[in-house]
Amino acid sequence: MRVVSLLPAATETLYALGVEPVGVSAACDYPPPAREVPAVTRSRVSGEGASADVNEAVADAVAAGGVFDLDREALRGADPDLVVTQGVCDVCAVDDGLVREAVTEMDLDAEVLSTHAHTLDGALAEMERIGAAAGRAERASDLVATLRERVGAVAERAPTERPRTLLVEWLDPIVVAGHWGPELVGRAGGTAGLAAAGDPSEPCEWAAVREYDPEVVVAAPCGFGVEQTLANAAELTDRPGWSDLAAVRAEAVYTLDGHHLVNRPGPRLAESVEHLAGLLHPATFDSPPRSVARPLDTGA
Repeated sequence: MRVVSLLPAATETLYALGVEPVGVSAACDYPPPAREVPAVTRSRVSGEGASADVNEAVADAVAAGGVFDLDREALRGADPDLVVTQGVCDVCAVDDGLVREAVTEMDLDAEVLSTHAHTLDGALAEMERIGAAAGRAERASDLVATLRERVGAVAERAPTERPRTLLVEWLDPIVVAGHWGPELVGRAGGTAGLAAAGDPSEPCEWAAVREYDPEVVVAAPCGFGVEQTLANAAELTDRPGWSDLAAVRAEAVYTLDGHHLVNRPGPRLAESVEHLAGLLHPATFDSPPRSVARPLDTGA
């Protein structure tokens, strides 16, 4: 089956199921072979620079029709039987309505599968939907069972002490991780008190963060790797009252790769839980490798 994936999480899922896509989005960069697959979308936003600047560029792109442009001729050339996209986030992929419109207008004989994950269970269910559509239903079931086992193993080992945790999805404005983010924190042994499972990821007033007084802060901005987050750390540390937070006083502030982990509802959500557990409970779990997580200089 010829499959085009317009979402990084779907691309990761397909590779995990033994399906190599014939076309991907400009954002699909994992596993490494995905970088060699022809892209059928182009990004209007570079993603480089300060968070506030990127946020403004994204908002402008969304207002102009979306962050990604669909290359219709590249899509036609891929001649897909299945196109996987999503309908959750305006920033993550081409709008699924535009994809369906393109498939119809070009008279492509392709099914369009739009994923809609908002929770951890929802993300796992979408992996099974992708597997079924790609003819890999049994492998998808096995994959999901393995991921559930890994996440469950962390939850069982997590200490009963559950630190108040702030999982940050964007730095300026501060956005608290919603959707499956609170569940990742919960399975890792923390309490995500500023968002509930399934909530959208939305800006949060700094006053609310100070009132919550997190005991652990994990900055995992969507689209930012560790180095880019560290380069933009002042967007957190320069805020008034930063040094008064319990997490800062305890030096429990970390970066975690938000580009590849946490924010992608694919197979590496289990890895995200394992790494979060290492940050929340370093005496119980292994620390994440420096390639995906670092302590953040709190400036305190």
